Amino acid sequence: MEPLYLSKIICICCEKTFMTSRVRPSFKRAARMDSDFCGYYKTDVNPDFYVVRVCPNCGFASTENGMERLNDRQKKKYHDEIGMHWNNQDYGGERDLKKAMASYKLALLSAQAIDEKDRVLAGILHHIAWLYRYEDNQKDEKRFLTFALQAYIRVYEAEGVALNNAKLMFLIGELNRRIGELNDAVRWFSRVVNDKKIVDAAMIRASREQWQLIREEMEARSKHASGNTSPDGGTDLLKQSVSSSA
Repeated sequence: MEPLYLSKIICICCEKTFMTSRVRPSFKRAARMDSDFCGYYKTDVNPDFYVVRVCPNCGFASTENGMERLNDRQKKKYHDEIGMHWNNQDYGGERDLKKAMASYKLALLSAQAIDEKDRVLAGILHHIAWLYRYEDNQKDEKRFLTFALQAYIRVYEAEGVALNNAKLMFLIGELNRRIGELNDAVRWFSRVVNDKKIVDAAMIRASREQWQLIREEMEARSKHASGNTSPDGGTDLLKQSVSSSA
């Protein structure tokens, strides 16, 4: 069985029909996964390369989680900013990392033009960071992890407090850890671990594990410093936080 199949899509911008490739569910099982859910696959087909649907007629790019329809103002804004420069490229077939990156950046431009929800923007930005990780481009990976983190925080501020979304809180902590903001990471992990309303055992366990990883990193750094703690008191914060959650 071929890993890819074609799916018919109606563009919500120009309303033309086009075909895009999707990955069959049986080929979506990751061989391993990073702590921020970036997947690695045994086959040559990476399902994340095919998340974005790109209309070959107008260039509008979106994901399944995006808006279901656009109003006239959004269509005009997209056309004026992006669509009028489109030259009818087709992303419907197989994609390598380069084509996947282009599709996600088109999705980002499209989402920004139509004022897409922060949750969708965060997902696009996070996926772009993963693509840079596949390239071992640490500078741009960190840059887009920072953008994704900012969007995830906006999502939490808008809806996460009421939902007690443990996965969202964990991601905010983990992206803080990955960009080097260790104290902020600890604070978010501690929220997941210590909030009695959170019952997501997997996210509580993951938060504890990453919390401990940070503690080990901070203690290793302190051994190479002149004092017993980091200049910003990070090790003290970690020890205090860990002991309070025991």
